[in-house]
Amino acid sequence: MGRVLDEITPAIRQLIDAQHVFFVATAPSGPDGHVNVSPKGLDTFAVLGPNEVAYLDLTGSGAETIAHLRDNGRITIMFCTFEGAPNIVRVYGQGEVIPVDDPRARELRTRFSDHPGARSIVRVDVERVSTSCGYAVPLMAYQDDRSRLTEWTEGKGAEGLVAYRAEKNATSIDGLPALPVPID
Repeated sequence: MGRVLDEITPAIRQLIDAQHVFFVATAPSGPDGHVNVSPKGLDTFAVLGPNEVAYLDLTGSGAETIAHLRDNGRITIMFCTFEGAPNIVRVYGQGEVIPVDDPRARELRTRFSDHPGARSIVRVDVERVSTSCGYAVPLMAYQDDRSRLTEWTEGKGAEGLVAYRAEKNATSIDGLPALPVPID
């Protein structure tokens, strides 16, 4: 059965570390904006402590999470077990976006593998952790990470990524500012 905790316990950290995918949910302030849920993978998540987590944010087709965090900071991260015992863990907190060229990102970058196209680190102060059964989540076997995003970012090159972010990542679908300054 589900539990509500004030921090990430060693057992929950072990469950989180074993997952190959996680989901990030954010929403803008006010009643009219779109709620966003994004799947993430490629070994980009790190538990920094019982009340702090971070993930490496890679260039993608949008920047909803960045825009929403700049708007209000609210974030929920969900992990589901697809192999073994059923379980769901949700981590709730206040997030901040740290551009990869920010001096504060230097130490955090060491927690992640090097990925081309990294545009920021999302750091979260964890306020609440909850578990639930996950009984309806299907059993699925992990095969491998997809290589397409890495190939795409390498093909774009540094200048191409700056231009892409300026065109596709400057605002959210609701018109909120996301990446106000292109990141090299």
